[in-house]
Amino acid sequence: MRLHQLSPRPGAKHRRKRLGCGESSGHGKTSGRGHKGQKARSGGSIRLGFEGGQMPLNRRLPKRGFNNANFKPIFAVINLDTLEARFEAGAKIDEAVLRSTGLVNGRNDGIKLLARGEITKALTLEVDKASAVAREKFEKAGGTLVLRPAKVEMTARTPKGVEREPRERLSRRTKLTAKKTQS
Repeated sequence: MRLHQLSPRPGAKHRRKRLGCGESSGHGKTSGRGHKGQKARSGGSIRLGFEGGQMPLNRRLPKRGFNNANFKPIFAVINLDTLEARFEAGAKIDEAVLRSTGLVNGRNDGIKLLARGEITKALTLEVDKASAVAREKFEKAGGTLVLRPAKVEMTARTPKGVEREPRERLSRRTKLTAKKTQS
């Protein structure tokens, strides 16, 4: 097969509908828009979910539950086969090295080692988390795995340069007794 023999599959291409070309075409006069009304006007489109002023469905239905996805810690993932392919035996690897080689990029809450593939080289690796199988394979190959201390509070999607202080968590009973003592 050559380039000049390529063609799209039958039915994949259509002629564009030519509007306003006389009544006998079937698409003349109102050009398929019907008679008058907001949708017949130019620029007359209504937004998705609009029901003509009636309370829309997404506002009529009750809202339930809670989603904490915005605050879930996001970890960059590194697999054993990647380390095997990219680094020489005896290499010391931390977040700065992983970023400079392009294995980790963007903002995240840490690095996690996962167990895809095999490793034979003895490396020194500093990460925040590691799966049990990954840790076992890594140490079996003679590597040293250093786990960084856990952060007190994950800062997922916190603006750069802003540090959140961990809030003091009080039990309900403590709050009630504090209110009684104030009054």
